[in-house]
Amino acid sequence: MTEWVRFVAGFPRSRPRQIMSTIGSNLQAVRERIAAAALAAGRRPEEIALLAVSKTFSANEVRAAHAAGQRDFGENYVQEAMQKIIALSALPLVWHFIGPIQSNKTRTIAEHFDWVHSVAREKIALRLAEARPQELGPLDICLQVNVSGETSKSGVAPEEVRQLAEAVRNLPRLRLRGLMAVPEPSDDVGLQRRRFCGLRLLLEQLNAAGFGLDTLSMGMSQDLEAAVMEGATIVRIGTAIFGERIKT
Repeated sequence: MTEWVRFVAGFPRSRPRQIMSTIGSNLQAVRERIAAAALAAGRRPEEIALLAVSKTFSANEVRAAHAAGQRDFGENYVQEAMQKIIALSALPLVWHFIGPIQSNKTRTIAEHFDWVHSVAREKIALRLAEARPQELGPLDICLQVNVSGETSKSGVAPEEVRQLAEAVRNLPRLRLRGLMAVPEPSDDVGLQRRRFCGLRLLLEQLNAAGFGLDTLSMGMSQDLEAAVMEGATIVRIGTAIFGERIKT
C-alpha cells in the first residue's frame, strides 16, 4: 500500500446526514449524564468540562458539534488533526491532543494545540517547551498516568509521577495543569472507581507538595459517571457524541 493510499484510507470520512443530525441531541444527552453524575456526587455540573473526542470523525461533524455548543475537541493523530484544524480555523475551537506523542510530532503539536493530555516522558515535555511559540502563551499540560499497570498502555508509572511533575513544571512555555488516565475497559463500576480514585489521590499528593494542579482528565463514554464521582474535571467523550467509529 502506498503512503498516499494509507493517508486517504486513514482520513476521517463524512457520515450520512441522518447521523450528523443526531450529534446535537447526543451532546445534550451526554451533558445530562454529566450533570446527573455531578449532582449524585454532591458536585456542581459546571465543574466538569466536556471534551468531544473527534478522532476519525470529519471536519463537518466537528462543525456540527460546534453548532450545538461544543468548543473543546480531542484528537489522537497529528496528521488527521491538522486537516481539521486548518479546515475549521475560522471557528473559535480549543484543540486538545490526547494520543501517544512521537518525538517528530512535538513541534506540530506545540504550534497548533491548546492542551496536551498525554505527556509521559520528560524528553517529550522538553521538546514541546522548546517548540511552543512565545506568542501563543503557555501550552496546558496533563501527565498521563498508567493507573492500571498494563504494559500495552502509555503513561508514567504512579510512583514516577512526582519526578516527572517536578521536571515539567520548571519548563518554560508549559503550564502543568493536572493528570490524565485511560484505565483498562471494564463494566465493573467498582474497578472503574478504584482506578479513578487512584489518579485523584496522586493529584492530591502533588497538591499537598505545592503543585497547585486543577485538572483530572479521566472518564470516557462507558465510565464517565464513575470518573465524575471520583473528581474528574474533564471527561473525554467520543462514541456517545459522534457514534461508533468507522473501521477502515
